[in-house]
Amino acid sequence: MNLDATFRPLVVAGFVIIILIVLPYRLRSRATGETLDRTQEGIPMMITLRVAGIVLWLSVFMFMIDPARMAWASIALPPSLRWGGAVLGLVAAVAELWTLRSLGPNLTDTVVTRQDHTLITRGPYRWVRHPFYDCMALFTISAALMMANWFVLAMGVLTFALLALRSRTEEQKLLERFGEPYRAYQARTGRFLPKPNAR
Repeated sequence: MNLDATFRPLVVAGFVIIILIVLPYRLRSRATGETLDRTQEGIPMMITLRVAGIVLWLSVFMFMIDPARMAWASIALPPSLRWGGAVLGLVAAVAELWTLRSLGPNLTDTVVTRQDHTLITRGPYRWVRHPFYDCMALFTISAALMMANWFVLAMGVLTFALLALRSRTEEQKLLERFGEPYRAYQARTGRFLPKPNAR
């Protein structure tokens, strides 16, 4: 049985779900017409992160078009692990929706804040400061498992590492914007994982 033929429509469905969840929030956040200075994250970071993201998404697209095109990076995984990737994708979709609903109009694709930006500490932000990045990691792991593909996983790890590095600049900008309330928020939350004593 060709498992790629089984999981290809699931990868397509996962991609469509991501688009349906994220696109309305992106469009609403851009409706303000506010210009964001993406260069504040640093030109090398801005370019490297976006190139890594494009390569990651192109790899997934290639599999969605024809799984054989990504066969060079396939790995042998048991069907149960690949099905686990599908379940993880559903978990990631719910987490993504929760994150975006909590973030609201504060959504940006860079480190700078909007003029009307507010400090969000509800929803998943109650426990972690960057749940959006966590969701991206979950989606990537989900896709890599369903595709049984080491390259997608490697590009996901690279992209997440770049986001983690960029998050330091992002947090500095938030600290400049919100001051002591953000410092207190940092003290009680984890960057990507909840702190053991978080309440």
